[in-house]
Amino acid sequence: MKPFTVLDAKAAPLMEQNVNTDIIIPIHRLRDFGQNELGPYAFEPWRYLPDGSDNPEFFLNKPAYKGAEIIVADENFACGSSREGAVWAVMGMGVRAVIAPSFGPIFFNNCFQNGVLPIQLDRADVLAIANELEGATRPGSNSEPKLSIDLESRTVTTPSGRKITFHVDGIRRDALLKGLNEVALTLTREGEIAAHQAMARKATPWLYPAAQ
Repeated sequence: MKPFTVLDAKAAPLMEQNVNTDIIIPIHRLRDFGQNELGPYAFEPWRYLPDGSDNPEFFLNKPAYKGAEIIVADENFACGSSREGAVWAVMGMGVRAVIAPSFGPIFFNNCFQNGVLPIQLDRADVLAIANELEGATRPGSNSEPKLSIDLESRTVTTPSGRKITFHVDGIRRDALLKGLNEVALTLTREGEIAAHQAMARKATPWLYPAAQ
């Protein structure tokens, strides 16, 4: 995984509640395409018109938000099935972080396994961030719809310069900073694991007949 330290990037608000994984990636696309091929089909039911052309009303098709690497969403984002493909699909669009008041728990966990940072904030803060992003796209605005996410300091900086602190589990934070999934993070302690196994074999040799 690519390490996640500081992300200064365009952010796009998707202020819909209960956006489910069927919207994020339709099931038939998971059947037909591999992990690295899902980006063009992310949000397919909303992203395209019936003739296959871009839907101009879809939030990431709007010129101000094209290429956004951060999604700002409403309650219960990515609820529904346990598809890891939902994370793969948003990654395929270039998204590296999602900010929301709450997430589907399986999607939330899958984010950390793939190098995407899910940030959970109070809904009032999320709505305020979305308002700032929308304001930054209006004529005459002196700012851009961008956010700065610093995983080291655990802060989100809004277009106005306001800093909002977020919480992230220490082990998961360490893994993202190093670009490691859970398996790779465990292997960094291979020496400790081997030492524990050696002690166990000595203390309870009957449990390890193959080692004798």
